[in-house]
Order: sequence, then structure tokens, then C-alpha cells
Amino acid sequence: MAKWQGMSKEELETQYSPSRWSPRMTEDAIIEAHEQVISEGTQAAQAAIQTLLNVSYGLDEGEKLDVYLPKVHSETFPLVLYFHGGYWQALSKNVSGFAALPLVTHGIALAVVDYTIAPKGQMDMMVRQVRQSVAFAVQQYTGISGVYLLGHSAGAHLAAMVLSTDWTEYGVVPNIKGVFLVSGIYDLEPIIHTYVNDVLHMTREVALQNSPLQCVPMLGDKKTCQLLIVIAQHDSPEFRRQSLEYFEALRAAGWNSFLLDIGEKDHFDVVEKLSQEDYLLTQVILSMISRS
Repeated sequence: MAKWQGMSKEELETQYSPSRWSPRMTEDAIIEAHEQVISEGTQAAQAAIQTLLNVSYGLDEGEKLDVYLPKVHSETFPLVLYFHGGYWQALSKNVSGFAALPLVTHGIALAVVDYTIAPKGQMDMMVRQVRQSVAFAVQQYTGISGVYLLGHSAGAHLAAMVLSTDWTEYGVVPNIKGVFLVSGIYDLEPIIHTYVNDVLHMTREVALQNSPLQCVPMLGDKKTCQLLIVIAQHDSPEFRRQSLEYFEALRAAGWNSFLLDIGEKDHFDVVEKLSQEDYLLTQVILSMISRS
């Protein structure tokens, strides 16, 4: 029996409520502060960077992305696709461009992807949309030297699901060179038993087929792709356990994966600080992209 299966509903809800684990402020205050920080970071990035906003990658109104372009870029350039968090039911690309400045400064383009959040969007739909966004980007921008996926929390889950895509459906095989997963969820089954599922309405079958941990055997041979699993010191024990389990499963499957445990950070500032070039995780991401 998995450890979470012995927990009461109340314990599970505590474990899967990231805002309850930050030592910085109360749970309501931390969510409000997070939205303010990433919103201000996005506004600053849009004021300083050449952007293509609301680019449609599909027919649905939720299928749009914002592209942040380097001022000076060569014929080819790396592209990072960012998938935002918000437990599949909050936030959007409009407040999620905060990581752009350090990337474009180094000649890297950033595409911030929207997907249709719950209750309108359901899990199968969201997974299909993020896969479509990657296929679109590769077809649209032929000068991409490599694709990198970056996701936070629910966005890390979606980025991980991109890895198990059957690309024959999309008529393109993206050259995914690196994946950066920050404080993610890789097993959706415990989520079914929490308030998070009130709007997602996931069945156990849907949760299992959309769990990156269950998809590891389908990932095939991706020796050329580097995977970075990031956890924060003040992520909940369940979030930390999931990251460790996913990391170990990837290593066992022969993937080139790394684990980075960042001290003195919680579920929110671990990603917020990607707006700063001197932040440890920013430096690691820039280094991995430059070496690949």
C-alpha cells in the first residue's frame, strides 16, 4: 500500500495544499503574494522584451501562447516552453512570463503556454493541449536549435506528460533536449481524494492514465534529453516524496535525470525567483541549455 493510502482525507488535503507549508506567511497571504510577484515580473518582462502575445496554437479560445524573443538571436536559437501552475484551475500565461528576462538575455526564446483550466478544461484536454502547443511551436519556428520544457507544480505535471506523447499523431518529432520540472505532481491518484478534484472530476482511470509515474515505461530511449527534477525545502512531504519517486523511476529507466533540492525555498518562491539571473535554479537551467 502506498504511504498516502493510509492517510485520512484531512491529512491528504493538508499534504496537497502547498500554501500550508510555507514558513514565510499564512496560506491565504502566500497565494496572494505569489500572484502579485509573478504578475509584476511578467509586466516587467513584457516592458523590456520583444513579445508576440496571444499566438493561437489551436482552435480553442484557451489555446494561446505568449512568445518572448531575444533582442539578438542567430539563425537558430533554443526555445523554452513554460507551463504554469495553479492546480489546473488557476493562473494563466498573462501572469507567467516572469522568467523571460534571464533567458532572452542569453539568446533563448520563451513561449508561455495557456491551456483550458478547470472547470471548463478537464485533464485529458489539458494534456492534449500542451502536447499540441509543443508541436505547434516546432512547426511554427523552424529556427529552433532545441526544445526545453519548464513547468511549475501542475505545469510540471503537464510538462512531464509531454514526454510520453505519441508524436505520430502530431506529424512532428520535437527535439526535446531538456526538461525542468519544479515542485511537480507525478501521481494524480492521491489528488482524487482531495478538494483539488472538486472541479477536475477525475476518475481513477483518468488519474492513472495522466500520471507521469505511470507513463515512465512508455518514454522509450531518450538518452539525449536531460531531465531536472526540482524540489523546495518547504514543499510538503508528499510533494517531496512524489518528486523523489519520479526521479528514481526515471533513473531506473535509464534517463539522464538529476535531482535538485533547493534549501530555504517554498513551493512558490522556488519558481518566482526565476526572474533573477543570479538565482541558483536560473543558473542551472542556463548552464544545462548552453551545454546541450
